[in-house]
This record gives sequence, C-alpha cells and structure tokens, in this order.
Amino acid sequence: MAWAVVVSVLVMTILSLLRVNVIIAILAAGLTAGLMNGETLSSALTLLIEGMGGQAEVALSYILLGAFAVAISYSGITSVLVNYLLRTLKDMRTMMVLVIAFVASLSQNAVPVHIAFIPILIPPLLRLFDQMKLDRRAVAAALTFGLKAPYVMIPLGFGYIFHDVIRDAMAEQGVQIAIGSIAQSLLIPGSGMIVGLLVAVFITYRKPRNPKESTQENELEEPITTNSVERFNLKHGLTIVAILVTLLIQALWSNLILAALAGLILMFIFRVVPYNKGDKIVNDGIAMMGFIAFVLLVAAGYANVLTETESVSALVDASSEYLGNNQALIALILLLVGLVVTMGIGSSFATVPILAALFVPICLSAGFSPMAIAALVGTAGALGDAGSPASDSTLGPTSGLNADGKHNHIWDTCVPTFLHYNIPLFLFGWAAAILL
Repeated sequence: MAWAVVVSVLVMTILSLLRVNVIIAILAAGLTAGLMNGETLSSALTLLIEGMGGQAEVALSYILLGAFAVAISYSGITSVLVNYLLRTLKDMRTMMVLVIAFVASLSQNAVPVHIAFIPILIPPLLRLFDQMKLDRRAVAAALTFGLKAPYVMIPLGFGYIFHDVIRDAMAEQGVQIAIGSIAQSLLIPGSGMIVGLLVAVFITYRKPRNPKESTQENELEEPITTNSVERFNLKHGLTIVAILVTLLIQALWSNLILAALAGLILMFIFRVVPYNKGDKIVNDGIAMMGFIAFVLLVAAGYANVLTETESVSALVDASSEYLGNNQALIALILLLVGLVVTMGIGSSFATVPILAALFVPICLSAGFSPMAIAALVGTAGALGDAGSPASDSTLGPTSGLNADGKHNHIWDTCVPTFLHYNIPLFLFGWAAAILL
C-alpha cells in the first residue's frame, strides 16, 4: 500500500512524542506497515524479527563499546580531563558546546570512530554541565552535528563510504558521477546544517538551564571538584595506550567489535581494571549501551518490513503520478519521501541505495543534472538521520547525555536535532537540486 510508510512513521513519531518507549513505538510502526500491506499480524512480526539480524554486528559493538567506556571511567583518567575543562572553560557554556561539536566532527573523517567517543567523553562531563547550567539540548545538537555534517560534506573516512554508496547506487541506475562531484553537490545541503548548529548554540539553547531531576536511582558517583585534582599517572598512560589501540584498529579495519574488544582486553592485561571487576564492568556497559543496541535491532526489523512489502517503491510510484515535469515540485516531493523513509529506517547509509533506485529514473526523465540528482539522493538519505528515534546519530548522544537519567531521548535529542538540522537540510537540499 502506497501510504503504509507514511502511516507507520506517523505511528512511531506520535507514540514517541507521547513518551511511549521507542522500542514499542518502532515495533508498532513495523506491525502497522505490515498490516497495511496485507500481511497478517503473525507474518508481519516474522518479517520484523527476520530483519533484526541486519544490525546484530552493530548492536554487539555498541555493548562492547559501553563496557570499554566504563573501564576507561574506572581508570580515573576522565577525572583529569573533566577537572581540566572545569578550570579552563568554567562559565563558558557556548565555547564548551563548540569544542564538543569540533571533537564530534573529527569522529567521522579525521579519526573515524563514529559514536565510539561519546560514552567515553560525555558521562564524566555531566556534573560539569549541571554546574555550568548548560542546556544539554545544545550538547545533543553539537554531537549530532559532528556525527552527521562531516560525512555529508567531506569524502573522507565515513564520508568517503557515504559518497561511495551514492556513486555506486547512481551507477546502477545508469548515471556516472565522480565522488568529487558528489561532494560538491552536497556542500550546499551540508551548509544548512552549519546554519542549524549556529542557531542552536547561539540562539535557541544559549540561556542557562537548571538541571533536571534524575529518573534513575544510581546517579553518577564521581563528583567534580577543583580542590583535589588527580595527577596523571602510569595507569592513565596505559589507558591512553588502550584507547589509541582501539582507534587504530577501528581506523585500519573498520571493525568496531574488534576494536572495542581489544581495548577492553588491554585494560585487564594492563591491570588498569582488576580481573575481579570484570563482571561489573560488562554489566555496567550493557546498562549504558544495551538499550541503544536493541533499538537498532528493532529498527533493522522495521526496515525489513518496509523492504519486503515494497512499501517505499509504492509510495514513490503513487507520488510520481502527480509530479509532471516541474523540477521544483519533483525535488520537493522526493525530499519529503526521503525524510519519511529515513525517519523510519534511521540510517542514511542504508537508505541511499533504496532511494537511488527509485529517484534516479524519475529525475532523469525530468531532466535533472547528475550533480542535482546526487544532491537529491544524498540529502534525502541524510534527512531523518538527525531527529529519528532509531538513528545512531541521536541514540549515540542520548547514551552519553542520559547516563545520569536527566536527558530524554525524544524531547531532548530527537526534537531539537530534527528542528535544527532536518529543516535547513531540507531547504538547502531543495535549493541545490534546483540550482545545480
């Protein structure tokens, strides 16, 4: 059914905004899409479960990464960092957010570790944020910008993978374009995200905000003070070695499971973490990242329901009947379709091949240039990655910011990032498709 994607995404969005657990919301969306396409409740659930394996590797890597992050915190090195930031950036909320945005941006291209740094860097800073009365929504916006904008605009690291996926997907539809041209076409949409970041940091979330009450019993135990600063010692040096090995493995082999596991093992070999603390470290890591891992599994199942029932192609076919040859209208409708689809699937990388197979024939018949098509496909794929309840670009920031139970995934991460990034990304992407 043509409108199954729209209705199911609306179901997920409305339930999430009503503070229904995001896993339940995604399950409801997947079952809705299946039922609207003629599947029985049982067969829709089967499709959803069969698709969950698609993110099993990512889910396991996140859990191991959580355990590694807990081990790093146990070493005490984060206390050194936090106390330094407290002395250096005290009462400098805006500068703190910009520094976090810069560090996050390095995670996609210069040091391609994606969200690996978040559970390591952010939880120890939460008490500092509270002391500074820093609005955590600004931090969420900064983190999501760093996780998204660099790979959209810069063809290095994860950016190269994203641009290569666009090139291959377009080539399969008969459109040849170089990665350099794709990067040029996405500079305009990516600039919209820069505008969104500046609005979030300097306007929307600049004012002080009193910290929320925690929703969990075990708040962060490590206080932040400037009276007794822990000195850098051998244990901290060995922790840095473990972190560097993790980053090196991730950069060379693009395998987060192997990287996180190697870092965790080194922490035990170096005796930074005692062997008898192994169970607690792993359990705390699962507590930190297990929810995100399961959300990604369920989201992969939902994507499988949409793919197997051909809901996306039906939506595009239904929309194309009303498009005609008006390029501005065609670009507008295709971007709306990209927003809806990616909001549901939650992965720009996984969505691009699906969208390209549908978009390219329509764009060719309407006379779009290859660069305009690349701008449309890339923007449509990126739309919804920020703001989607099931995207690691939002789940990653929430995993760090909600370590003390004071940050809501939907209202404090998804809604702010949707408003500040998807709206300008949509408008700038639409302009790029018309101008190029």
